[in-house]
Amino acid sequence: MFLPKYPDSPTPPPAHTHMPTHQEAPVRRSLPSVSIDQKTVVALVVGGVVLTALLAAVAVTAISVAVAAVVLRSMLRDHHRR
Repeated sequence: MFLPKYPDSPTPPPAHTHMPTHQEAPVRRSLPSVSIDQKTVVALVVGGVVLTALLAAVAVTAISVAVAAVVLRSMLRDHHRR
């Protein structure tokens, strides 16, 4: 009786690889130091206040335009019904 011939299977790689114990720790790079003085803080606060005021102005304008559009649409609808 003839049996099929299977190829030899190679040994699988080890599941756990050993790391050397004398490995050096990675070097941490420090960020460049930034000097923060009072003028920088004031400039950031003023910039934040200005941007917040502009955002509020845009929001109020958008709401006003939306209300005006609804009122105008209502007035035109009533005008066309007559």
